[in-house]
Amino acid sequence: MGSSVYIAGAGVISGIGNNVAEHLRSFEQEEAGMDAITMLNTIHKGELPVAEVKLSNEELAAMTGLSSNTSRTALLSLVAAREALDDAAIPDFKSLRTGFVSANTVGGMDKSEDFFVDFLADNSKGKLRNVFDHECGSKTEIVADKLGISDYMTTISTACSSSANAIFYGARLIKNDLLDVVIAGGTDALTKFTLNGFNTLMILDKQLCKPFDEHREGLNLGEGAGYLVLVSEKVAKTLNKPVYCKLSGYNNSNDAYHQTASSPDGTGSYLAMKGALEKSGLKPADIDYINLHGTGTPNNDSAEGTAVKRLFDPHYPPMSSTKSYTGHTLGASGGIEAVFSVLAIKHGIIYPNLRFETQMSELPFQPETKFLKGQNINHVMSNSFGFGGNCTSLIFSRA
Repeated sequence: MGSSVYIAGAGVISGIGNNVAEHLRSFEQEEAGMDAITMLNTIHKGELPVAEVKLSNEELAAMTGLSSNTSRTALLSLVAAREALDDAAIPDFKSLRTGFVSANTVGGMDKSEDFFVDFLADNSKGKLRNVFDHECGSKTEIVADKLGISDYMTTISTACSSSANAIFYGARLIKNDLLDVVIAGGTDALTKFTLNGFNTLMILDKQLCKPFDEHREGLNLGEGAGYLVLVSEKVAKTLNKPVYCKLSGYNNSNDAYHQTASSPDGTGSYLAMKGALEKSGLKPADIDYINLHGTGTPNNDSAEGTAVKRLFDPHYPPMSSTKSYTGHTLGASGGIEAVFSVLAIKHGIIYPNLRFETQMSELPFQPETKFLKGQNINHVMSNSFGFGGNCTSLIFSRA
């Protein structure tokens, strides 16, 4: 196994911005991305708030050079992945062994939905190009091709932990000397199938979500993409600017309690956080900030909070759920929030948990409610917990 894996670049797009700079501005101004549905053609318009990226497919296509007929999942992916790669500015990039590890859960479902509108009305109609790239893996291939990456590519789809798993899988590829550079993270676009599915589960809030609040009602869905550029120690030494930090710890656990619900005692969450700490060689007291999974559903926040209490009691670091800004971006959330975590270290910031009012009765802590600058942030834990009990924690540390 090799030495440390470093973060050389970051890129992100979500409901609060189209790049890293816009996200930092939205955080500081405490501007959430949730609003009435405008892009998605759904019966839930005017009923359910979502955090849509504020660009049409045509605008995204113009930014990326892809066709506007491309799935929105791939369009969002290329915007963020390209920003991350440009940010890294790796010398002699083409001479290195490079990989693209990208996660998503909806694939080209948005285009398949377009197809079935016409097909169900008349089964001689419908554009077959809309279902040709339906599977999740095709989005990775489209973006890898545009980035010029052909050495290695793969797709991970483990529900809401998907892109966190992509990041630590990318790190393992580097540590085992299989690759020198990996662009890792994930993407997901809003679709009618997703919105209807979560609405059927009765876990969507018709108001703006309130993660970790006693009176939380559910989550708001969002969309976007987030990627980090992971590099080996050898590549890090060739960079013309400082790295953001290093990925010091990671762990995945599966509690297999329920298809969609977290175990009430937070077993999976606890094991993921505990394992990541052990991998990093850190103690709970070393963590300076936790980016909570914090969806805003009664079950998730209670389970995660119970696990945090079990591991960190009685000394709790500042923590918050940035889903209060971006909504729950599903397969993209781990990548987007990994970007937020490395930015917290670079800029010394802690993000507020918007709309928090009342501490949860079963927990002895509450999330941070103010945007804090000038903080001494050395170690950040980022949690991503998915359906089926697939739970992953990442730890980023100052290099």
